[in-house]
Amino acid sequence: MGASAPGMWTADEIARLCYAHYSVRLPKQGKPEPKREWTLLAAVVKIQSPANQACDTTDKGVPVTKEVVSMGTGTKCIGQSKMRKSGDILNDSHAEIIARRSFQRYLLHQLHLAAVLKEDSIFVPGTQRGLWKLRPDLSFVFFSSHTPCGDASIIPMLEFEEQPCCPVIRNWANNSPVEKSDNLEDSKKSDNLEDSKNKRDCEDPGSSVAKKMRLGTSSMMLSNSIAHHGTQESGTIKPDVSSSNLTKEELDTANAVAPGSFKVVDVYRTGAKCVPGETGDLRKPGVAYHQVGLLRVKPGRGDRTCSMSCSDKMARWNVLGCQGALLMHFLEEPIYLSAVVIGKCPYSQEAMRRALTGRCQEVLALPRGFGVPELKIEQSGLLFEQSRCAVQEQRAADTPGRLVPCGAAISWSAVPEHPLDVTANGFPQGTTKKEIGSPRARSQISKVELFRSFQKLLSSIAEDKQPDSVRVQKLDTYHEYKEAASAYQQAWSALRRKPPFASWIRNPPDYHQFK
Repeated sequence: MGASAPGMWTADEIARLCYAHYSVRLPKQGKPEPKREWTLLAAVVKIQSPANQACDTTDKGVPVTKEVVSMGTGTKCIGQSKMRKSGDILNDSHAEIIARRSFQRYLLHQLHLAAVLKEDSIFVPGTQRGLWKLRPDLSFVFFSSHTPCGDASIIPMLEFEEQPCCPVIRNWANNSPVEKSDNLEDSKKSDNLEDSKNKRDCEDPGSSVAKKMRLGTSSMMLSNSIAHHGTQESGTIKPDVSSSNLTKEELDTANAVAPGSFKVVDVYRTGAKCVPGETGDLRKPGVAYHQVGLLRVKPGRGDRTCSMSCSDKMARWNVLGCQGALLMHFLEEPIYLSAVVIGKCPYSQEAMRRALTGRCQEVLALPRGFGVPELKIEQSGLLFEQSRCAVQEQRAADTPGRLVPCGAAISWSAVPEHPLDVTANGFPQGTTKKEIGSPRARSQISKVELFRSFQKLLSSIAEDKQPDSVRVQKLDTYHEYKEAASAYQQAWSALRRKPPFASWIRNPPDYHQFK
């Protein structure tokens, strides 16, 4: 895959392009209600480099084409009890995941242009029958208005900063430790009650926490998302970092004095919970609250989710590619991101590197074409205007009602037909209970619809020009087609042999048996 030449773009240029696309190209439908709701934004930007990729285009003025090819907004996940075996619901509607699924839609369209219509496309023929590869002058940059939830959000906090929300566990004030419940159901109820109360307190403008958020000295450093950054009130207790599982560099930072003579006294929290049954967080005061480097599951409101955190999913993309298993039937090599750009929000370069690339190093026995490519990670200084932090600042102190996350998710793809897709609770916005189960009640980026698009592409190609992986055996279900992408599955198996990825929560096969 083509890599971006140095100086081809800046983080602010990528952020500005995405914010403009959101404002101009996306209609009002699905966007937050002004001063009452906030959301998160993610996108994939196509970078077309000049013929001589080695040149520094900033200095020499050679034109570089930057184009948003997919975009997503959203903050929600559905609980485990709402998952469906028909593949017609979106389990995970966090912005990053919506943007990536929208990108898969774009890739399917580009493969249709190349393989069926023989028109100009991002793909050129590969060396094997029926396979394609990305044009060498193209690369893709992933943009997110916020730090991904999970491991990348566990960020050192200086003593003048405040946690964006109230404590997950209030017993610290009484020095009473919280013990792990042997009864999973009891612990689930306890966690969910605690989470919902915390979120209500944080969203209530009259609460002491919300007042602290408005009056705090570092309001620009507030979290963009309760789900993405969790909770604690900083105390005067010296953080215990002895068993926090931080890297040596992070321990040094935590125990030292930061630039400007501010001590690192805590870490930003993530609402994502450790995978059940695996090593858990220490939940000690200060820096030792979280253990870093672990896999995490997104929180749900009253119902646990099976969705891995965005940090974990993005780390996986850095080994397996963004295209998924189905599209690997048509590709000679995975589609990797060349860079990740994060908007203005609480941020740590060390945490981002640890979460997205550090955990993937030295994965052994990857099949040909797969690897762990270098990932450029940068932050923009530009704030997303509909982030939680920005909306909080826009609100007057006497604004009625709570500030809440927008319930809708927007998907946009650079495709000619129905580029926009707005969902709520995993279904197209406005879907009635009676409609659920019908084709009209499916998002364009649901598993079943992406599978339908894949099958349509396959059936449009003459059999003697189809890839060998789909010709040598009779395949029927979504599960069978995914498993038949052998190189992809080998790479996924290799990644799961490396800690912490062995604890990845996988949906049971019966959730993938639809046709």
